[in-house]
Amino acid sequence: MQNPAQQILRDTFGYTTFRGAQQHIVEHVVAGGDALVLMPTGGGKSLCYQIPALMRDGVGIVVSPLIALMQDQVDALKQLGVSAAFLNSSLDAQTAREVMRQMRTGELKLLYVAPERLMTQGFLELLDELNEGNGIALFAIDEAHCVSQWGHDFRPEYRALTVLHERFSNVPRIALTATADAPTRAEIIERLQLEQAQQFVSSFDRPNIRYRVALKDNARKQLQTFLEAEHPDDAGIVYCLSRKKVEETAAWLKEQGWDALPYHAGLDAGVRSKNQSRFLREEGVIMVATVAFGMGIDKPNVRFVAHLDLPKSMEGYYQETGRAGRDGLPANAWMAYGLGDVVSMRQMLLSGDSPEERKRVELQKLDALLGFCESTECRHQTLLRYFGEEHPGACKECDNCLSPVDTWDATQAAQMALSCVYRTGQRFGVAHLIDVLLGKLTPKIEQFNHQQLSTFGIGKAMVQAQWSSVYRQLVAAGFISVDMEAYGGLKLTEISRPILRGEQEVWLRRDAEPVKRSSSKPERGSRLREAFAGANDDPLWQALKAKRMELAREQGVPPYVIFHDSTLLEMLNRKPQSLTDMGLISGVGQSKLTKYGDDFLQVLEDVASGK
Repeated sequence: MQNPAQQILRDTFGYTTFRGAQQHIVEHVVAGGDALVLMPTGGGKSLCYQIPALMRDGVGIVVSPLIALMQDQVDALKQLGVSAAFLNSSLDAQTAREVMRQMRTGELKLLYVAPERLMTQGFLELLDELNEGNGIALFAIDEAHCVSQWGHDFRPEYRALTVLHERFSNVPRIALTATADAPTRAEIIERLQLEQAQQFVSSFDRPNIRYRVALKDNARKQLQTFLEAEHPDDAGIVYCLSRKKVEETAAWLKEQGWDALPYHAGLDAGVRSKNQSRFLREEGVIMVATVAFGMGIDKPNVRFVAHLDLPKSMEGYYQETGRAGRDGLPANAWMAYGLGDVVSMRQMLLSGDSPEERKRVELQKLDALLGFCESTECRHQTLLRYFGEEHPGACKECDNCLSPVDTWDATQAAQMALSCVYRTGQRFGVAHLIDVLLGKLTPKIEQFNHQQLSTFGIGKAMVQAQWSSVYRQLVAAGFISVDMEAYGGLKLTEISRPILRGEQEVWLRRDAEPVKRSSSKPERGSRLREAFAGANDDPLWQALKAKRMELAREQGVPPYVIFHDSTLLEMLNRKPQSLTDMGLISGVGQSKLTKYGDDFLQVLEDVASGK
C-alpha cells in the first residue's frame, strides 16, 4: 500500500516515484522539521514543499521574488486540482481581499507571496490569525540564495525573513535554491536562522545539458550556425551583457528569420511582460536578454541557453545554463568568449560601487569562470568541482569529452609573451603587445620607441590569432592580470616568475579552426534527434502538440501547464488506448486525466485512423 505522500505524488502530480532526496525531504517537513534544500534546476524542488503543504493542516506560504511568474505557478497547480493563489502588487484591491478571505476560511492550500508583501504589518497580523485558527502548513522560501550579499541575485528584503522563525516558531520552514557555493550556503543558514535545519544537498550535475565553449570569431554568425544546426524550431535564451547588445542581437536574429524578442530592465514594463508571456506561452520563441530575465523560469522545454558575453561567475553561468532542459530531455549550453570579454567584465566589476572586499570576491569568481572556459578537462567535472562535488568520470556530454582538446608545449611562447609585458612597462593592452612581438612598426610603437626592445619581432614564427590565444590563456591561468587603472593593460603576477626563469613548463590548449558554414541545411543535433526519435516529423507528435496548444489558448495558460513535452513523448511512444492506459503516463494525474484524457485519446485515435 502506498504511503500518503506517494499517493499524492501519483494521484495529483501523475508521477509513480520520487526522485533523489525528494521523499526524505517531504517526510522531514511533514513531520515539522526545518530544511535547507539545494537541488539543481529541474530537479523537482517545488514538490518538496507542495506535497507537505497538501499533507499538513493549514495553508502553505511560498515566499517568492518572482511576481511575474507567480501566475503561471498558480495556474499549473490549479490544473492539478490544487487550490492555490498568489498575492502581490499586480492584483487589484478587490481580488487581493478575496484571496485573503479564502485564506481565512481555509479554502487555500498554497499561497505565493512576494517578500515585500509578506513583511507588511497587515499580512503578518493575518498570518497570526491563521496560526491561531486553521493553521499555517509551512513556509517555503524559494530562491533562498537571494538572502546572500555574495549571491548573484541579492535581494535585501530577504534579510527580514528571520521574522518567520521568531514569530512562528511552530511552523516548519523549507529554504530552497538551485545555486549556492559554500560561502553562500553558510550565509543562507545564518541570515534565515536555519542552524537547526536539516540540509539536503543533491548533486549539482545536469547530465542532460551539453556544455560547449567556442572562441569568438564573429559571434553572431557562430550563433546562427549553432541555431541552424541544432535548434531550428526550439525555444531558447540568448544572454548578452548590455541592453544595447540585447536589442541589436534580437533585431538581427529577427532579420534572419528567427522569432526573437528582447528583454532587459530598461524596457517598458508592459513590453517586458508581453515578451515574457510570449516566450512562456508560445512554441519556438527565442528570448535575447540580460540576466534580468530568467530566475525561476518554469518553462521546461527551453532546449538551449547561449551566451554571447561572459557571465560574471560560475554561479551565474550555472544558474543561467540551468534554465535549459528542465524536463530532463537533452539541451545545450553554448558560449562564445574571447579576451575582450575578460577585459570588459573586469572593467565592469571594478568600476562598480561595491566595497573592495566584494570586488575581490567577484574577481575571484570571474577567474574561476575563466579557468572553466580554458580548461581541457570534462566541463561537468570542472563545474561540479567548483561546487565542492566530484564527478564520477568523463561525462561524454561536453565539447572537451566529445572532441578532446589538443595541447602544445607553449613554454617558449609564454616566456616571450610575459617578457613583452615586462619590457613594455606592464601597462599596455594585448593588441599592442602582439604588434611588438610580430615586429609591426605602428605609430604607437614608434611613439613609445618599442621597436628598440629586445622583444620586438621575436614572435614572427606565430600569427596574431595564436598570440591572442596565448595571452587569453595566460590571463585565465592567472599568470597575467588585467590592470583596469591602466585601461586594461596587462601586468605580471607573482606566479609568472618561474616561467620567466625557465623553471616551469607551460602547456596550452590549441584553438580549433573556426568551423566553416555549410551551404546545405545542417541536420538537427544527434542527441536531440535521438531523444525525440523522429517525433518532429511524426504527424501524431504534431497533432498532440496542436491539441495541447489549443487547450492552453482556451484557458490562457502556457502549453507546458497542460502537459510537458516528456509526457507527450510518452503518449507518442506508448499510444495509450484507454483512460486506464492514459493514467499510467508520467505527468498525468487524476485531475488532468479527467480534464484532458478523452481529448488526447481522440487525437491518438484520429491520427491512427488517418483522419
